[in-house]
Amino acid sequence: MASVPAVLQSEWTKIRTVASTVWTLASALVVTVAVGAALSALMRAQFDNLPEFERATFDPTLISFSGMTLGQLAMVVFGVLVVGTEYSSGMIRTSLAAVPRRGLFLYGKIAVAGLLALAVGLVTSFLSFFVGQALLGEHRTSIDEENVLRAVIGGGLYMGLIALFSMGVTAMLRSSMLALGILVPFFFLVSQILSLVPGAREVARYFPDQAGAKIMQVVPNAMGQDPSPYGPWGGLGIMVLWVVAALAGGYLVLKNRDA
Repeated sequence: MASVPAVLQSEWTKIRTVASTVWTLASALVVTVAVGAALSALMRAQFDNLPEFERATFDPTLISFSGMTLGQLAMVVFGVLVVGTEYSSGMIRTSLAAVPRRGLFLYGKIAVAGLLALAVGLVTSFLSFFVGQALLGEHRTSIDEENVLRAVIGGGLYMGLIALFSMGVTAMLRSSMLALGILVPFFFLVSQILSLVPGAREVARYFPDQAGAKIMQVVPNAMGQDPSPYGPWGGLGIMVLWVVAALAGGYLVLKNRDA
């Protein structure tokens, strides 16, 4: 029977030897930092033209994370590929033959990929912050200001949790194409649009991305946003519940269905 270290080593080998998973993580970092830098520079140039209420609630930390909206999609693709490739390639039968304990197999894979996504997320978050602040000029903040370090670390946690949520959903759906067809439109369109629609906005606030992104906000109601019924840690807690539910669902599907 396969040991835990052997399973973890096997999953690490799978991830680092597949070019697509490596490139998606690199894309998450580059896209997030580049878009955040561009919008920070734009905000510096346009700051005096902002409405008064937006200048009063300007959040320089949150602005430097503007690229997360696109960067998280690369994290979604990474999470989907890590699990979905097992099914699309037929490797799932070989993997389960080598590791019959399905819980050990699934959570070994999730542990390795999740720690990797978290590490990349933290590097991305710190880079986005420091590059963004450098481009904001006189409107910047510093890492030792109140709640700023929490927001920066929270940005890394957010990206790692997005990847874990995607892994859980893919384990339930057992298909990379189906998972991408649901998750990418959900995070890129559905969640963003519903958050702007009166009435639907109250429900959208509890979506994993909307709730989790609260951890990256330092100024309450930044840029004129509506008040939220939860704080930064409450929002992250809601996102964690989504992740736990997705991973539990993925385990139940893997346990009860044939490979």
